[in-house]
Amino acid sequence: MFDFGIIPPAMFVGMVLFMLYGFPVAFSLAAVGLFFGIIGVATGHFSEAFLQALPLRFFGIVSNDLLLAIPFFTFMGAILERCGLAEDLLEGMGKLFGRIPGGLAYAVILVGAVLGAITGTVAASVITMGVISLPIMLRYGYSPRLATGVIAASGTITQVIPPSLVLVVLADQLGKSVGDMYLGAIGPSILQVAIFMIYILILSIVKPASVPPLPKEVRGDFTWALLFKVLSGMVPSIVLIFLVLGTIFMGLATPTEAGALGVVGAMALAAMHRRLTWPLMQEAMRSTMHITSMVVMILIGSTCFSLVFQGMDGSRWIEHMLSGIPGGPVGFLIFVNIFIFVLAFFLDFFEIAFIVIPMLAPVASALGIDLIWFGVLICVNMQTSFMHPPFGFALFYLRSIADRSVKTSDIYMGALPWVGMQLILVAIVIFWPQSVTYWLKKGPEVDLNTIKIEVPGFGGNGFGTPPGMPGLSLPPMNGLPGQPPAQVKPAQPDLSQPPVIK
Repeated sequence: MFDFGIIPPAMFVGMVLFMLYGFPVAFSLAAVGLFFGIIGVATGHFSEAFLQALPLRFFGIVSNDLLLAIPFFTFMGAILERCGLAEDLLEGMGKLFGRIPGGLAYAVILVGAVLGAITGTVAASVITMGVISLPIMLRYGYSPRLATGVIAASGTITQVIPPSLVLVVLADQLGKSVGDMYLGAIGPSILQVAIFMIYILILSIVKPASVPPLPKEVRGDFTWALLFKVLSGMVPSIVLIFLVLGTIFMGLATPTEAGALGVVGAMALAAMHRRLTWPLMQEAMRSTMHITSMVVMILIGSTCFSLVFQGMDGSRWIEHMLSGIPGGPVGFLIFVNIFIFVLAFFLDFFEIAFIVIPMLAPVASALGIDLIWFGVLICVNMQTSFMHPPFGFALFYLRSIADRSVKTSDIYMGALPWVGMQLILVAIVIFWPQSVTYWLKKGPEVDLNTIKIEVPGFGGNGFGTPPGMPGLSLPPMNGLPGQPPAQVKPAQPDLSQPPVIK
């Protein structure tokens, strides 16, 4: 374990201790990095010139065009959170599915998926659906555990469904295209929604009393007006989804440009709902500023830490420690996912992405693991960080808006089955990588055995044709290609005269 020195593991332990103490993550990482950087200079591990790369790295962070997509997507989600779109979708979907057992739960899952595809933020989905759906579900016979669990889980689907902020950050850390990460996440997103809905279907068969349909006087009759209301809420959402994701998949816009288009679309939707006001814009800009500054500060601190960690051969220590795990690539993936699942009890997904992923990506690449598959798998795992007690942010959001009659223990216990379903998806993605790679664009398949390289001859016979290579001859020393070389007689020395010495 200490083949590469004691300092890399000491840095890792120091980082954990700072975080357990409660010091801000960004400053903890920077402090640990600079402290061990001074130790590295004093002990001769590297010269002080090594640390001169820090200003260049900081400039690279603030000038990274890809990270500019984060404030755009955050601003888009903040506007949509307040524009009334979720209310219309939930009301229409609830009445449409309310006539069947578990209908409200189906509506919450589907609306959570749609909101995830147009907002990309967990807080917006969980809070909006909790405020609207939770009182109705409790009023008409849903158990508090099931109601809070389905709302929290449907909000966390946002982390997997493009345009997820987690996928943008992972693409940057893995050095991969955001468009490829989005394409790779399509399969797991569909599977996650399907797993949730199958669970509700099983409950409606086994325990129909726990997921009762809405009374007819509440849901009303199925009319064309109801269908039109649902479609009028869905169609603008589908247009916005195409505006954001379709332009990326078709190669018409970069993620940053697509995020800017999404902001314009979100403002148009807010104007359609007559809620595009200056106070709404101020709140959205304030929320975007807080999240963006937090991300940039954590990234600067993690860059300081990772630079010194690599200078201390920390990456070689990690690779040496993890490459010997039994089971090959599958064993490595199982270990990594257990490790990240435990870290998610204490760290936010941004912190995990900036601290842990740069350490694990070289090992995954050395084992021949596709980094798009690896990144989507980590993203699927990190959605559990919002769900499992005691630090799941989705549970905190739900607790803040739930009625006092809903116990905190019910919120925590209600989340456990959904965490299990998220872990089922992790196992599926590990053992079925085609769930990710199937959606990626594949180039034309070429059989290397059929490739034949023919080198055309230059013409002429200045140096003749090398044996075994018909039709190939080197160009003449003079003359034009294809023409016989001119006969040049060598100069004959005049022996009757004494040599001239220059």
